[in-house]
Amino acid sequence: MKVANDVIEWLIQSGALAALVAFLWAYAKPLLAAKAKTAKTEQSRQLWTLAEQVAEAAVNTMASRNLSGADKYAKAVDMVQTTLANSGHHITPEDAETVVQSAYEKSGLASKKEEN
Repeated sequence: MKVANDVIEWLIQSGALAALVAFLWAYAKPLLAAKAKTAKTEQSRQLWTLAEQVAEAAVNTMASRNLSGADKYAKAVDMVQTTLANSGHHITPEDAETVVQSAYEKSGLASKKEEN
């Protein structure tokens, strides 16, 4: 036990322990930063997927309403923002407009309107 105490005391007094901690922190810090960035990217991707699903539902709901196209679009954008805000997620109005426009184009309603 005395040998272990002597080794630990030597590590502390010589500064080797501080150098070891500094080296390990320099090595671990970039890894932790990369992990945090990856987690944030994944969270953003999942939020965008959720926004797309909500927008598809909003576009399909608005398709059967007897409103002008601009009113349907505005209500769909509002529905997306409101629904996401109610679940604790907030997106910018521009992002909501983008996701609604994308859902409208994917829904096939644009091609049906052109055929008429």
